Amino acid sequence: MIQVFAFYLFAGITLLSGAMTIASRNPVHSVLWLIFAFFNAAGLMVLVGAEFIAMLLVIVYVGAVSVLFLFVVMMLDIDFVHLRRGVYAYLWPGLALAAALAIEIFIAVGAWQTGPIALGRRIAPTPQGKPNIEAVGELLYSRYLYIFEAAGLVLLVAMIGAIVLTHRKRQGVKPQNIARQIARRPEEAVRNVNQPVGQGVEL
Repeated sequence: MIQVFAFYLFAGITLLSGAMTIASRNPVHSVLWLIFAFFNAAGLMVLVGAEFIAMLLVIVYVGAVSVLFLFVVMMLDIDFVHLRRGVYAYLWPGLALAAALAIEIFIAVGAWQTGPIALGRRIAPTPQGKPNIEAVGELLYSRYLYIFEAAGLVLLVAMIGAIVLTHRKRQGVKPQNIARQIARRPEEAVRNVNQPVGQGVEL
């Protein structure tokens, strides 16, 4: 009984948080609702026995992606009045996407009604009571090793590309010469002057 209650609690809060993410006018509030939705989705993953996916949702999506979104939204000077003017231009694509998502929800509800959901049974059982994280690690570094390395290579190329695109030379900026700063001596930076009384300082 507690599993059914937890499932409907997490699922309901996840749906409510997703709806509030879209409906919130303030983008900061939208990001906070998105973080709340990720936490409840992690709870759903724990219920079905996918602890690894739950940990990824909390560590990667909540701890990195959502917080990055929040920092970017708070630091950027966004003109919300200008953004609201272009909402009607995306009205029909948004309605089409909403209709597609509604159809998917109806299909999921129909599939759920064909048979009960056994929440006490693990969807992805592991042999001999092995933890889910250990089973995923063995499978990832054995059968899917080359695909995992290829994904890491793609991420490395994306990181290098982002650094190259942002590291551009700017005009009118004085560069910093580290070697010259280290080689500088106190006698080169300080000058002792016996300034006469009543006269200004010559630089």
